Amino acid sequence: MINILLVEDHELYRMGLAMLLSKTEGINLASEAADGAEGIKKARELMPDVILMDIGLPNIDGIEATAKIKDFLPETKILIMTSRDSEQDVLSAFKAGADGYIMKGASPEQTIGAIKAVNEGIGWIDPSIAKIVFSNLGNSSSRESVVINPNESRSKNSYGLTDRELDVLELMVEGLSNPQIADKLVITRATAKAHVHSILQKLCAATRTQATVTAMKEGLV
Repeated sequence: MINILLVEDHELYRMGLAMLLSKTEGINLASEAADGAEGIKKARELMPDVILMDIGLPNIDGIEATAKIKDFLPETKILIMTSRDSEQDVLSAFKAGADGYIMKGASPEQTIGAIKAVNEGIGWIDPSIAKIVFSNLGNSSSRESVVINPNESRSKNSYGLTDRELDVLELMVEGLSNPQIADKLVITRATAKAHVHSILQKLCAATRTQATVTAMKEGLV
């Protein structure tokens, strides 16, 4: 059972999301909060598995609340929810310790999928956000230039990643778990796990989410 704390100031949206969570098997909506300060207080009291955190909160915004909560609950996963899609917001959220970033327009299936992913330690980024981040990499004017010229992106690799590790990293950015990576690349799960461990070390990343952000920011995938 995944225990959830929902932190959202918009009452109607919060009610709708609360209804979705309450009807989803394997998820328990432990409590709700309407502002950042209340969210921090309830996080400390309840120690939830996952916190759904809006960015635009009164009193203390979602990014600051995320950083404060991560200070005393580093193992709790925080999924940022927002209608704001700027690269600065995305990178600020992950710098604060967020484990995932989802747009409020996401489908119920995407929302539940994101919750389950971050709960399992898999970094999750809304596809529309990934496109925005990719579009602002380096001197590229669009995401297409990065995709069309993959060798150019890989030439920027200054982290010592092997070609296979770059393949694994690309799948990590897509949100695949170690078993899924193993199946996709036709390798053993132990090998996939070893590649992920090596990637985290080379990127100086403590989590898969941090590795994902670095990969997009540096144009490695």
